[in-house]
Amino acid sequence: MPATLSGNAADVLENVPSVSVDVDGNVSLRGSSSFTVLIDGRPSVMDAQDALQQIPASSIETIEIITNPSAKYDPEGNAGIINIKLKKEKNLGLGGVINANAGLNNKYGGDFIFEYKRPSYSYNFGMNYNHRFRPGNVLDEKRFDLESGSSYLNSSGTHERSRTSFGVKGGVDLNLSESDLLSIGGRYGTRDGKRNSLRNYLQWTNTDPRQSSYLSNSENERSGHYYALNINYNHKFPLVGHSISGEFFISHNSSDESSFSYETESGIQTSGKKTTETGPRTHFRGKIDYVLPIDENTKFEAGSQGESRLSEDANGIFDYNPQTAGYDFLDEYSHDTKYNRSQFAAYSILQKDWDKFGIQVGARTEYTYRTIDLVDTNQIFNIDRWDFFPSVHGSYKFGGGSQLMASYTKRIDRPHGWNLEPFISWMDPNNVRKGNPALSPEFIDSYEAGFQTFIGEVNISNDFYYKVNHDKIERIRSAYAEDVTMNTYENVGTDYSLGMEFMITGDPADFWKVDLMGNLYNYKIEGALSGTSFARESFNWNARINNGFTLSPSTQLQLNVRYNSPSVSSQGRWEGYFRTDAALKQDLFGKKLSLVLQVRDLFSTSKYEFTSEGYDFYSYTHYTPESPRVMLNIKFNFNNYKDDNDSGSSGGQQDDGMGGGGEI
Repeated sequence: MPATLSGNAADVLENVPSVSVDVDGNVSLRGSSSFTVLIDGRPSVMDAQDALQQIPASSIETIEIITNPSAKYDPEGNAGIINIKLKKEKNLGLGGVINANAGLNNKYGGDFIFEYKRPSYSYNFGMNYNHRFRPGNVLDEKRFDLESGSSYLNSSGTHERSRTSFGVKGGVDLNLSESDLLSIGGRYGTRDGKRNSLRNYLQWTNTDPRQSSYLSNSENERSGHYYALNINYNHKFPLVGHSISGEFFISHNSSDESSFSYETESGIQTSGKKTTETGPRTHFRGKIDYVLPIDENTKFEAGSQGESRLSEDANGIFDYNPQTAGYDFLDEYSHDTKYNRSQFAAYSILQKDWDKFGIQVGARTEYTYRTIDLVDTNQIFNIDRWDFFPSVHGSYKFGGGSQLMASYTKRIDRPHGWNLEPFISWMDPNNVRKGNPALSPEFIDSYEAGFQTFIGEVNISNDFYYKVNHDKIERIRSAYAEDVTMNTYENVGTDYSLGMEFMITGDPADFWKVDLMGNLYNYKIEGALSGTSFARESFNWNARINNGFTLSPSTQLQLNVRYNSPSVSSQGRWEGYFRTDAALKQDLFGKKLSLVLQVRDLFSTSKYEFTSEGYDFYSYTHYTPESPRVMLNIKFNFNNYKDDNDSGSSGGQQDDGMGGGGEI
C-alpha cells in the first residue's frame, strides 16, 4: 500500500485487521503488546517490537495474523502470532527490487533484494539500511505522597528518538530430488537506538510551596548486533500430503544499553547518573513435524520441539559526585545476572473434513526449566514445570463462499528479562525499576467465532471473541522516594475482553476501493494491588477506513483515517486519538519505476496521553510527536521480478480458522 512503502513492518500493520499501532510505533494485537513475531514462519531474532521496527515495508509480501493458533504452534504470547512473509522471486532467472527513501527532518534509507531461480535451486540476497528521527514535545505532572508529606514535580520539554538499522540476509533452496528440499538461510544486522530529552522542571512540597526550578538533560542509547542461521529440510512421501520436515535454528543477539542524565541550576551541574547494561543472548531451537493423511478427509499431525535460551546481563550504576565533579560507582545498585530457560514440547493434531463441516482437535504439552542466577549475591530462582495446551477449531462452509468458524485455544505469556531481576536499577534520576522473580506466567483462555460472506462484490467478515487472562502481569508504579517513581511488575489479577471485529471491503466505484475495519470490545480488569481490591472497566473501540483512488492507470491516491478510543489498565487510563494519512503513487516506464509521496498524521492530531494513579502517587503524561511526517520513496523493479500490486506489501490475512494446518 503506498502509504507505508517507505516505512517498516510496524507501519504496514497499521492497515491490518486486529492490529493497532500507537504514536510511538508500538504494536498491539487486540489490545495486547504480548505476541509472537515469525519471519517466514521462523522465530524472530529480536524482541517482537524491535523486529517489527527492523523489517522494511518494501520487503514484505503478506502479513498473516493468527489470533487463535493451533497446538502446532508455540503458545507463547497471549494475543497470538504475527507472521511476516517476505517477498520472493516468482519466475525463473534473475530478478529484484531496489528502494530508496528520504523524508523531512533527518529521515532516509533504502533496501534491495535479488533472487536467482533455476529448476533445481534458487538463492537470494538482500540488504537494508534505515535512519529515522522522531522529535516530539512532552509534558509531565507528578505527585508523590510519602509519610513526610506530598511533593510535586512538573516538567515540560522535548523528547527525541532516533533509530538506525542495517541488515543483510541471504539463503539458498536446493531441490535435492522431487521429494526433498533443503533450505539454508542466514541474516546479520546492527541497530542503534537513541532517546534524548531536555526538560525544565518545577519542584515543590505541600509544606514548602516555594517552587524550585532546574534543567534536566538525559540521553539513552541502545545498540548491538545480531545474527541467525536456519537449516530446514522437507521430505515428501509418495502419498499426497504425507511429509516430514525438520528445522534447526540458532541466533545470537548482543545488546548494550547506556543512559546519562544530569541536572543543572543556573548553568552549574548539581546531580546526575550514568547507567550501563550489557549482555549477550543466544537461542537454540530444533523441531520436527510429521503429517500423515489417513484418508481423503482425515489428517494426523505430530511433532516435537526443543529450545534453549541463554543470556547474561551486567548492570552498572554511577552517581555524580559534586565534590570531585566525577561519577562514583554504586556497588549496591550494580549486579550481574545469568538466565537459562530450556523447554521441550510435543504436540499432536487430528483434522477431519466432511462435506461442509471440518474440525481439528489438538493437544500440546511443554516442559519448562528456568534458572535466574544472581551472580554477586549467590541467589538462584528456579521454575520446573509441565503445562498443557489444548486447541479446538471448527468450520462450516455455506454456499457462495460464506463460511462460519469457531475455535478455542489456551496460551501462555511468560515474564522475561529485567521483569524478573529482584534488585533496584536506576532508569534516570526520577525513575527506578525492580523486577519480581516471583511472577507467575499469564495463562489465557481464548474463544473465537467468525463469519465471512459476500454480498455482491462486497466482502464482509465478522469475528466475535472472548478472552480471559489469568494472573495478568502489569507494570505497577508507586512512590519510591521524594520525586522518584518506582516501576515494577506484579500479577494483578484477571482481565476479560469480550468483543467483535469486522472488516468490509468493496468498490463503490470503478476508481474507488474502500476497506473499513473496526474492533469493539468491553474490557474489564479486577484483582488486588497493595492488599486492596480493585475493578476497572472500559468500552474500547477503534476504526479505520482506507480509501484507494485510481486517478489514472499509472496514478493512485490513498487516504486513510483511523481512531483509537480511550482504555484503562489496573492503575491508569489512555486517552483516544485520531489520525489521517495520505499518499500519492506515480508509476513510470511500465511500473518498472514508482514514486510515492507520503504524508503521515496529515492534521497533526496524534498524541500519547496517559494518567496513572495509586495510593501514594499521581502521574499525568502528554506527548505529541512530530507531525506531519513527509517521505518520498523511489522503487525500481528490474528484469522479471514480479510485483503485480502493492496490496500484498501492506495487507493482512486472518488464519483460516483451523489454526495452522500447514506451514505459514
